[in-house]
Parts: sequence; C-alpha cells; structure tokens
Amino acid sequence: MHLLIHLTHGPEAPTQADRAFLIAKTALKDGHKASMFLAGSAVGLIKEENLDKVFGVGSTATELRNSVNEILENGGRIVLSEVSCGARGITEKDWEGKNVELGSPSVLVEMTAACDKVITYG
Repeated sequence: MHLLIHLTHGPEAPTQADRAFLIAKTALKDGHKASMFLAGSAVGLIKEENLDKVFGVGSTATELRNSVNEILENGGRIVLSEVSCGARGITEKDWEGKNVELGSPSVLVEMTAACDKVITYG
C-alpha cells in the first residue's frame, strides 16, 4: 500500500507535526510506501532551526532531523509546497542538501491520485 501523508501543522504544533512523521516512518518500517506533502506552516519544519528540535512525546520522541532522514533513507518522499514556501519565505537555502522536493498544487494532485490512501494532519 502507498500512503500519502499531507501535513499542514508546523513548528507551532510539534506534537501534531510529529504524528505525520511517525506514521510515515511506521508505514515504511511495515513494508509500505510513504510520501509526505508539507504545506502551510509545515514547510517551516525543514528550516535548520527546527530540524534539531525534539518532536513527539514518550518513547517515539526524537529530533525532527532523525525522522526526516529515516523517511528518506527508507525510500520515502518528502515534498514541500511551493506556494506555502513562497508565502512563508522558505527558500532553496532552507531545503538544499536535504533531499526533499518542491511541488506545485498539481504535484499534490498527482501524488494523491497515485496513492492508495491519504492521511491528513491539519
């Protein structure tokens, strides 16, 4: 099964943001495919100042950077909303070297159509 996780919660809601990353990591560990589309304030999570923050609660709490790396290393895909990045001043400098992609609304539509299930956190 291929899951798309659409996240709009950002640094202001770390527990909610973490849930999306936890589900993506879990899906990949369980042998499924997982893609993430970050929109709204979620695009701010890719900034260096947020990647080293601990997100989540209890035994699943980890630095966001660890979650991003684990998803990418296990074949997951993370796409940042081009519109949301532009609206929030997130630039190529913020995502370069992080192996994430920039996507238009059309990319979100394509990703949604290609996946079996969509989970939205927002």
